[in-house]
Parts: sequence; C-alpha cells; structure tokens
Amino acid sequence: MISFSVAAVVFGVVFLAELPDKTALAGLMLGTRYRASYVFVGVAAAFVLHVVLAVAAGSVLTLLPHRLLQAIVGLLFLAGAVALLLKKDDGDEEQVKAPADESFWKVSGAGFMLILVAEFGDLTQIMTANLAARYDDPLSVGLGAVLALWAVAALGILGGRTLMRFVPLKLITRVAALLMLGLAAFSLYEALAP
Repeated sequence: MISFSVAAVVFGVVFLAELPDKTALAGLMLGTRYRASYVFVGVAAAFVLHVVLAVAAGSVLTLLPHRLLQAIVGLLFLAGAVALLLKKDDGDEEQVKAPADESFWKVSGAGFMLILVAEFGDLTQIMTANLAARYDDPLSVGLGAVLALWAVAALGILGGRTLMRFVPLKLITRVAALLMLGLAAFSLYEALAP
C-alpha cells in the first residue's frame, strides 16, 4: 500500500535537492534544441533506473539494527545538508554530445545517457537511498522520488530559465539543506533516544 504522506515528504526533499542541480540545466539545454517530449522520455527513463537502484540500496540498509540504521541515516542526511550548504555555484554545465538528427531514439537516447552518467552516485540518489532506509516503504519512497525528479526534469526542459528568475537558486539550495538538517536531527534523535 502506498503511503501518500511518505511519498509527499520524499517528493519535497528530492525536488528541492535536485532543483539547483546542474542536470536540470543540461535538460534545459537539450530541451531548447530538440523536441521536449523526446528529451523528457530519455531523462525520465534514466531517473527511474536511478531511483530503483537507490531504493534497492536503501532497502538493504533496513536489515541493520534499528538504532544503527537511524544513526547511519542521520549522518548521511547531515553530510548531504553540509554538501548542499558548501556547494559552489561554478556555473559549469554537463557536456553532452548532441545527436546528429532529431529522431526520437537519438534525442531520447542522448537525454538518457546524460542523466545516467551525470546522476550516478549524485546527492539525490544517495538521499533516496537514505529515505528508503528511513521509511522502510520502498514503493512510496520510489514513487515520491521519481515524481520529484520528473517534475524537476520537466521544469528544466520546459521553463527552467523562467523559474530561476522568480526563485533564487541559493534560496532553493538553503531550503533543501534545512530540510535535510531536520531529517538528520530527527534520525539522530531516534538513534540516541533512550
């Protein structure tokens, strides 16, 4: 059974963490050159693969004793929050070789390969594994994470520049870091509480 509250929490955390990521900018770049639907199909498929891997890794973590698991999850969330807060905005974009033509398979394949390579081991993939371990509800976590990543991809492909005019990237990064700090504090409290 899917827990919509867990999916909503995961959606919010992953969405905010992925929004300032340079992968959204790369999606924007592909979306301005090629048919948006073709780009989105490839990007969406790659994100599904990443979430499946992350949820599987998080599910393995649930085999650990509860207090140890909470301590590990808390420390990983804390590390993620620190990484977001210390992230430099160097403006470099992902490089992707543009397909020679605009066929569905070439354009979606370019989007798939871009995300497959750029997002492997990314902060949001690690966060998704942590959330899967934290909530022990792989289906709800997977659904929330995939929908969040798809939403960011769609925003990046269709209107990333417009969004960034209204919401500063620094603010989005700070809110994501604060959410992760809250999750870290809660997990560490559960690990250390008598």
